Amino acid sequence: MESAPAVFAGSVFALFGGALLLWTGARTFRRAPVAEGVDPTRAVTLAVAFGVVSLALGVWCFSRL
Repeated sequence: MESAPAVFAGSVFALFGGALLLWTGARTFRRAPVAEGVDPTRAVTLAVAFGVVSLALGVWCFSRL
């Protein structure tokens, strides 16, 4: 019963991280702004960092099963 929250949290983190990285990559590839009114380099850097951290948290949650 204790594994259900870990599976749910891991899935949410992994889906969010993957989607954020995919979205950031698509926006960067099209040379579109990742965030309005923000320096493009900072926006891409922060989005990629949060995507990687989110994926790492998802992997960590799945490893706790």
